[in-house]
Amino acid sequence: MSHRPSVARAALCIPSSLAVLAAALSGCAKTEGTRSTDSTVSSTSSATTSVACVGDNGGITLPAGFCATVFADDIGHSRHIVVNSNGDVYVNTWSGRYYQGATKSGAFLLALRDTNADGKADLIKRFGPDAQQGNGGGTGISIYKGALYAEEGDTLSKRIVRYALSSDSLGPTSTTSEAIVIALPADGDHPMHPFVIDGSGNIFMDVGSASNSCQVKSRTLESPGRRPCVELQTRAGIWRYDANRTNQRFSRAGRYATGNRNAVGIAVDGSGQLFATQHGRDQLFENWPKLYTSDQGQNLPAEELFTVAQGDDYGWPYCYYDGSQKKLVLAPEYVGDGGKAVGECASKKGPEAFFPAHWAPDGIVFYTGSQFPARYNGGAFIAFHGSWNRAPGPQGGYNVAFVPFTGGKAIDPAKYEIFADGFAGANKQPDAAAHRPTGLAVGPDGSLYIADDKGGRVWRVVYKGTAR
Repeated sequence: MSHRPSVARAALCIPSSLAVLAAALSGCAKTEGTRSTDSTVSSTSSATTSVACVGDNGGITLPAGFCATVFADDIGHSRHIVVNSNGDVYVNTWSGRYYQGATKSGAFLLALRDTNADGKADLIKRFGPDAQQGNGGGTGISIYKGALYAEEGDTLSKRIVRYALSSDSLGPTSTTSEAIVIALPADGDHPMHPFVIDGSGNIFMDVGSASNSCQVKSRTLESPGRRPCVELQTRAGIWRYDANRTNQRFSRAGRYATGNRNAVGIAVDGSGQLFATQHGRDQLFENWPKLYTSDQGQNLPAEELFTVAQGDDYGWPYCYYDGSQKKLVLAPEYVGDGGKAVGECASKKGPEAFFPAHWAPDGIVFYTGSQFPARYNGGAFIAFHGSWNRAPGPQGGYNVAFVPFTGGKAIDPAKYEIFADGFAGANKQPDAAAHRPTGLAVGPDGSLYIADDKGGRVWRVVYKGTAR
C-alpha cells in the first residue's frame, strides 16, 4: 500500500510506499500521512511562539508548543488509562504471556495524583486483587457516575468490575468491588477486553478474535478458513452491556457489531458516536506465498478506524481492507486471489480512516478539551503499539498519531499526522523498544495522558504555545 505525500507542514517527509514510510518515521517525527491539503490542518509551528520545555519531554518528540512530563514511571505494563473530574488518574495494568520477566508486585489497578501541580504524580496507590488472588490485571478502564469500571481476571476468564470512588479519596471507598459483566473469554490470540461507557450507561466492549484468520489450522501455510467462522458468535466483535446492572453474564446475545478482529481502541466522540479501531490480520505472505509478495505481506492489510452502529459487519475473517485500492477484498482463506476479487466483501462496512499495516492501534481518544489549539478539537488521537511482523522491512508504529476531524468525520480517510514519537528509542522491535504507547486519556484541564505497557511510563502532554 502506498500513500500520497502530505503537504501539511513546512518540514515533512514524503514516503513513496509504506516500507519507506516505516523507515522514514525517525526522520519525520512530528507529521506523516497523506493528502494534507486542507488549510485547517496546517502546522501550528508557524504561528506558535517557541517554548523551552523543562527536561527532555520524557524522551518523546512533540509538535512545537507542546511539552511533556513523566507523570509516573515503572508502574508495570500500563494498558488503558482514564482521568477523573478532579484530575486523579487511574491506570489498568496487565500481566500475561505477552510480557517476559516478573511483573510488579501488588494489585494491578493504580490511582495517581499530582498534589503540587508539577506534572508528576507524587501519590500512587495500588488497589484491587493481586496475583496471589488469581488476578492478572486487564486493559479496559472507564469512569461512569463517579465509579471506576475495570477489567480484571485470569488467563481463563475475565470480568468487568466496579469500584465506588470519592473525590476526597485517591483510591476506592471500599476494597470490595461489584461484578458488572462476568465470564469474558480470555483464551486464544486476543484475550483483552477494552471498553468504553457512553453517556447513557452502555458498556461497549471489544472481544477480540481467538485466531488470526479463522483457519482450520491457525497461522499455517495455505490452511483454508472455516466457513462459517463459528468463533464470530462469541469473538471478533463489539458487545454491549449495561453499566448500571450487576452480574451480567457474557454470551452471544450481547453482540452489538461483528467482524472486527481486535478493537483494542474503542471510544465515543463528543457527540456520542461510537468508534473502534481494528488490528488487521497477519501473515498474508507467510501463509500464502503463491498469492502475495514479501512487500505485500509487510504493507497489507491497512489498520482501520470504524464508526460503530448496531448490526455492523466489518468483514473479518472473510475480508481485509487494501489501503492502496481503498476497498475490502476477499481473504485468501476464503478463495481470495491476492487482492483482486471482492465478492461478499462488497456488503461489509469499510473504515472511516485507515493507517499503515501492522502498526497495532491500541488506544483512541477524541480531543474535547480547550487547552490545545483549535485545530485539535474533535479530532482523534490514536496510540499505535507498534509492529512485530513487517520484516524484512523495518517495524512501524510505536507512536501517537492525530486524525483531524470535521463534522464528526475524518477530513480525509487516508490522512493522519504523527503527534508524538520516540517512544521506542533506538530500536523499534517489540522486545527491544524502551516504550510502547497503549492508552490515551484527556484530563479535565485538557492535558493528554499517554500510557506505555513496555516500560510502565505515563506521560502528561500540555500545550504551552501562544496559538489557539
